[in-house]
Amino acid sequence: MKIGGQAIIEGVLMMGKNVAIAVRNNNGEIVVEEIGKKTPSSLKLFKVPFLRGLISLFYSLYYGIYALDRSAEISSGQKMKKSETFWSIFLAVVLAVGLFLVLPVFLTSLLTFLRGNEFLFSLVEGLIRLGLFLLYVYIISLLKDVKRFFQYHGAEHMVIHAYESNEPLIDEKIRKYSTIHPRCGTNFVMIFLIFSIIFFSLLGWILHLNVFWKVISRVAFIPVIVGFSYEFLRISARNSKAMRFLAAPGLLLQKLTTAIPDDSQIEVAIAALKKAVGEENKIDHAKEHEGPEFFG
Repeated sequence: MKIGGQAIIEGVLMMGKNVAIAVRNNNGEIVVEEIGKKTPSSLKLFKVPFLRGLISLFYSLYYGIYALDRSAEISSGQKMKKSETFWSIFLAVVLAVGLFLVLPVFLTSLLTFLRGNEFLFSLVEGLIRLGLFLLYVYIISLLKDVKRFFQYHGAEHMVIHAYESNEPLIDEKIRKYSTIHPRCGTNFVMIFLIFSIIFFSLLGWILHLNVFWKVISRVAFIPVIVGFSYEFLRISARNSKAMRFLAAPGLLLQKLTTAIPDDSQIEVAIAALKKAVGEENKIDHAKEHEGPEFFG
């Protein structure tokens, strides 16, 4: 069984036979909860190439947002208000659209020598978008709370590596594994950004759009790029050296988005994984599941 997951506040979300979270509360105890039974791979449509990327992204966002809210409640001991959740999501979407969609187009439009050359305009715009994203990740990685979040991200990857290698889930066995994982959502984001540069550069040869419609097109074609990016992620996660080479930018980016966890964080990740595979006292290593199902 292939396991997916992601870091949450003072904890880890894991997806296997079901979806589970483990979070350390303000008393130092680990709280483990099952938050869902339906996973992307349980749907027939998940077998459809390109469409399964959108399905996986939907479930990643759906469970991810809920798990972040729930982990905030458990770790702080305070109930989250629905209005706080709504405004947090709203501001995150506005920031993402403004910073990574609108701003790159606007900045590129200021370069007058690019006017009339749609291919070069889209290429430069894509590189600016990529640069802004890398700068954003680097800046937040310097924050203390984010560093701790990235440690849980590293713990998630190390525990999944150990599980998928049939290792006993004990600290000394898990410690030998890397915090880098080929199915990580960080890889997906990097692949998405690179594919978007190629896609919109080629689109620039066909369509000549003003700044407004350029922004609209960047949003409209997101599902297409998600589909292609996910299929590439599935292929690159296999052992092909050529594909691993092409996926190298995403693997390198994980050097920023993961960190070496402490023993208590690994303990939390183990608890989440055991709950996700449906048996807290016994781990089933059957590998009948195909491909990545969750961005972590």
